Amino acid sequence: MSATVEPTEAVADLLGLVAYGELLAFDRLAADARLAPDLRRRAALCEMAAVEIANYRRLADRLAELGVTPDDAMAPYVDALQAYHDSTEPKDWVEAVTKAYVGDALADDFLREIADSLTGPDRQLVLDVLHDSRYDEFAAGEIRAAIAADPKVANRLSMWARRLLGEGLSQAGRVAAERGALTALVVARSGDQAGAQALFGRLTAAHTARMVAVGLNN
Repeated sequence: MSATVEPTEAVADLLGLVAYGELLAFDRLAADARLAPDLRRRAALCEMAAVEIANYRRLADRLAELGVTPDDAMAPYVDALQAYHDSTEPKDWVEAVTKAYVGDALADDFLREIADSLTGPDRQLVLDVLHDSRYDEFAAGEIRAAIAADPKVANRLSMWARRLLGEGLSQAGRVAAERGALTALVVARSGDQAGAQALFGRLTAAHTARMVAVGLNN
């Protein structure tokens, strides 16, 4: 059973990370909606963006309750998360939905693991704002449809997904290393530094399963 860590600094670090992720997700989904091939899919992404900004507000309100300015809590993560998104800018609709399917799920898995170090309302808040199954199902359906229409696209999307995984794990490691309080949560969840490495192994295994589920090669 994992240990729990509850100091305000650690909780604020985690909530700041999640909040900035939600803010960036809103920006990205709103931009990616313009790549949609029809109005139905454009509307679907816009609706998802609306959920992300609502989640951001919940996290910002909780940070304020803890006496932490949301801007201050998010600031340490701006460079790492922005670097990930800048290096993984999708060129078209299928790359955009693959990024949502692979990248967002990887982030959710990482945050779900760390949230297990918490108890009470803060743990539940983090779990509540993770993407629900409808989000994954939409993206997965779009990937499968693209492969069915043109089987050759599977190779391109497989390479794209590998790039997303590599960039995502790199930036997750950077974030964990640079933020001491957040690292404490990772270690508390994992047991020790060796356990932290095992955590990244679990993230990779989950990624592989998601790839197989939509017909992509790892």
